[in-house]
Amino acid sequence: MKLKQLLVATLLGSQIARPVFAADDATIEALKQQIQELDRKVRILERQRENDQDSAVATAKTAPRISLGAGGFSFSSGNSNFVAQLHGLVQFDNRSFFADGGTKGNDGFLIRRARPILSGTVFHDFDFQFTPDFGGSSVQILDAYLNYRYNPAFQLQAGKFKSPVGLEQLQSDQGTSFNERSLTTDLVPNRDLGVALKGDLFGGVASYAAGIFNGSQDFAGATTNLSFQDTKAFVGRIFFQPWKNSDLNALRGLGFGVGGSYGGGHPNTNAATGLTSGYTTDGQQKFFSYSAGVNADGTQWRISPQAYYYYGPFGLLGEYVISDAQVRKGTTSATLQNNAWEISGSWLLTGEDAAYAGVTPLHPFDPRNNKWGAWQLVVRYANLDVDDNAFTKGFASATTSASAAQAWSVGINWYLNKNFRANASFSRTIFDSYPGSTPAATSIIARPENVLFTRLQLVF
Repeated sequence: MKLKQLLVATLLGSQIARPVFAADDATIEALKQQIQELDRKVRILERQRENDQDSAVATAKTAPRISLGAGGFSFSSGNSNFVAQLHGLVQFDNRSFFADGGTKGNDGFLIRRARPILSGTVFHDFDFQFTPDFGGSSVQILDAYLNYRYNPAFQLQAGKFKSPVGLEQLQSDQGTSFNERSLTTDLVPNRDLGVALKGDLFGGVASYAAGIFNGSQDFAGATTNLSFQDTKAFVGRIFFQPWKNSDLNALRGLGFGVGGSYGGGHPNTNAATGLTSGYTTDGQQKFFSYSAGVNADGTQWRISPQAYYYYGPFGLLGEYVISDAQVRKGTTSATLQNNAWEISGSWLLTGEDAAYAGVTPLHPFDPRNNKWGAWQLVVRYANLDVDDNAFTKGFASATTSASAAQAWSVGINWYLNKNFRANASFSRTIFDSYPGSTPAATSIIARPENVLFTRLQLVF
C-alpha cells in the first residue's frame, strides 16, 4: 500500500472509532482538511524522492570510474572524455644455441621486454601513449605519441611510433607467433619520429597510413646519427579486407596490401664509421654488416607487398620486401638492392579462431575443471638476399658477412589465458657465402645457427 493510502486509512480509522454521535459537520470538515494536508505532504515527499533519484543518476554519470580486469587498469571520467589506462608486457626468454662450432651466441635467460604502457584520452578526441622498455641492457622510450581522432577514417598521429610499412613488424610484440620476427624485418623500418595521417574506411574494409618520418632507420637499420641530412622519408601503407563485414565466413579473414617508403639526400657527415648496423638472425646474431666508411648517399626506397589469411583455427601470413639504396665509400658508389620474403602458418589444436591480433582461449587454464587453455602449432620459412655489389665493390667483407640467409622455424604456443602465454620454438638458419670466398672460422656464418627459444609472457 502506498504511503498516501496508508495515512488516509489510518486517519479515517481513528475517526470512525469515535462515537458516532460525536460526528458533526465541523468534524467532517476538519477531517477533510487533515486529509488534504496529508496529501500535500505526501506529494512533496514523493517529489523529493524523485529529485534524489535524478540527482543520484546525474552524479553517477559524472563520477570518476576505476576498473581492473584482464585488460589492465583503467581510470575514467564519468562521461569518458578523460581516460587513463595502465597496461604491461613482460617477456622472460631463454636462448640455447647448438652445434655451431664455437661461434655460438650467448646461452642464457634474459628479460626480452619489460614495458609499462600508459595510454589514454583527453578531451574525448585526443589519444596518447607512452611506452618505456626496461628489457635489455638499457632503458629506452619505444612509443611516445599523440593522436587526434576526429573519426575512425581521419586520425593524425605525431611522435615516436612504428613506421607503417612491414606487416609482421606492425603486429603487436605480444601477438607474434615466434620469439623473434623473421628476416624480412631486417629490411623494414621499426619505430621512428614523424607525423602520419591514418584511418579505417568502410568499417575497416580498407585502412591507410601516410606520413613523413626522420628516416633514421631507413637503410640497414642505421641509427639516428647515420640518417640523411636535409631530408625526410615518405612512408605509406594501404591494406584491404574486402569481406571483413560480409557473411562469407571463409573470406572474412583475408587481408592484403602494400607498404613502402621513399627518401634521399646527402650522407650525414657525422657518420664517421658509416653504415655499421646490419642484419641479424632469429637468434639475434649479426650475419651481415657494412664495412667502415660506407654511407647512404642518394635516393633510397622500399616496397613491401603483404597479405594474411585466417579461417577458423588456421592462419597464414606472408610478405615480400625490396630495399633499394644508393651508397658510397670514398669515391666508389653503387645502388644496392636487397630483398627478403617470409611465409608463416599456424594451427590451433584446441579449435580457437586464429587472428592477426592474437589468440583468446575458449577454455582458460583451470586443471581443477579439466580446462587447458589454447594450444597452437606454428611454422615459418624466411629468406634474405644481399646485393652482390655489396661484396664486389668493397662495401662489405665476404669473410664476415653472408650474401644470403635462409631460416626455418617450428614451435608450439600455449595460451593459458588471455594474459599468460608460454611458448617454445626451434630455428635453424643457413648462410650463403659470396661465391669464391671463405668465411672466417670465427664468424657466425661459418656454419648454420641452431637455436632453441622458450618464453613466459605476461600481458595485461
